Amino acid sequence: MNIAILGAGRVGFSIADLLCRMEHSVTVVDSDPDRVAKINEELDVRAIIGSASDSTTLFQAEVNNADICLAMTGKDEVNIIAASMAKKLGVRRAVARVYAPVFRDLSSFDYLSHFGIDRMLSLEHLTAMALARGIREPGSVVVEQFARGGLEVQEFVVGQEGKLTRNTLRDIGISSNVRVGTIQREKRMWIASADDQLCIGDKVTVFCRPEDMKSVRALFKTGSNPTRRIVIAGGGETGFHLARTLERESFKVTIIEQDERRCVALANMLKSTSVINAVATDPENLEEQRVGNSDIFVACTGDDEDNLIMAVKSNELGAKQVMCTIGRPEYASVTQRLGIDVAISSRDVMAKQILSYLHQGVVISRVKMEGGLINVIEVEVMEGSPATEAILAEIGIPERCLIVAIIHLDYVRVPGAKDRLTANDTVVLIAEDDVVEAALSLFSA
Repeated sequence: MNIAILGAGRVGFSIADLLCRMEHSVTVVDSDPDRVAKINEELDVRAIIGSASDSTTLFQAEVNNADICLAMTGKDEVNIIAASMAKKLGVRRAVARVYAPVFRDLSSFDYLSHFGIDRMLSLEHLTAMALARGIREPGSVVVEQFARGGLEVQEFVVGQEGKLTRNTLRDIGISSNVRVGTIQREKRMWIASADDQLCIGDKVTVFCRPEDMKSVRALFKTGSNPTRRIVIAGGGETGFHLARTLERESFKVTIIEQDERRCVALANMLKSTSVINAVATDPENLEEQRVGNSDIFVACTGDDEDNLIMAVKSNELGAKQVMCTIGRPEYASVTQRLGIDVAISSRDVMAKQILSYLHQGVVISRVKMEGGLINVIEVEVMEGSPATEAILAEIGIPERCLIVAIIHLDYVRVPGAKDRLTANDTVVLIAEDDVVEAALSLFSA
């Protein structure tokens, strides 16, 4: 594929290196001559000096001929403008990296639609979601970025006999806005049907809009799960997103942040999280906050060395599980030797998300679910495709394939059998490997 990367900083460079090793044709743009010289010296890519938001530079980089443009500079506004310009110039997919949460909050203003961008990715949010996957037992988020953030995907475990085990999925009273996607029983996973009946121990993947997830959690809640105490060192965007995600569930969350003004902001934005103004790298402060009694300690400041030191100290104090984030890949090999249970590389998290977008044809993104046999695919509906010629019940969706969401005019909904697709709709479907091509052919012109 032809890929344009705007910005050769830490994230942009690592993505360029990865895509170059995968033998994609990569063009990198950066305004810093030293960065461009380093790119040209170390990577087999085309590197250009210039501003990412300058149309002349984008023409020089031949963005109009690219399959995907990744705006990865350190400035949100530059990334948004550059990705928007690239889309107007004819790039197939445009992705912008953003830091400020406001750009991803579609409830206040839809920046994606306004600027015509396909995706906005937050490195900090993606890292927080990766940490959340490691913390939940169960309840791991399978996918976070489908349907432009309008579709939430979560995994639950059936913990006791009751309504869930005595009835088929058709009769358990689940909302029509909620779709049970997959069921995993022991080592076997399959796509759910209305006639399936759940058993204790089953892992169930549920797809729905964020506002409907509360009722789903109530349905699967057993009442026997003890509240676990999570201590987060670092109140930046990663710590904030992690706390906001965990406080919605049965977690008692504490954030330790040294900046007083940031503490005030966190206290206003978070509902039940305790915010402590203290220096988390000070061992006395860790002892004072009873880190040794925590179930999980997470170090997620922006400094790798500080994160490693705090993680080691919390382990010594007796924290049951220790997690941290790292930016430099060379630290990944030493974390286990330091007694750190989980280390999340922010670069790896971003790279995994970017790789899910590298597809041709109608596919917008594609990832594998746990087990590797079932795909979650986001598909663009083309004008004149078979999927637009009849209602969903009659378009010939293959067995072992399920449409879990439709985006029509920026509104996300879980479809019914009588719904009908139109050109330019986006569909989120789950499908087993051997029926993927048949399913995708329905959406192609």
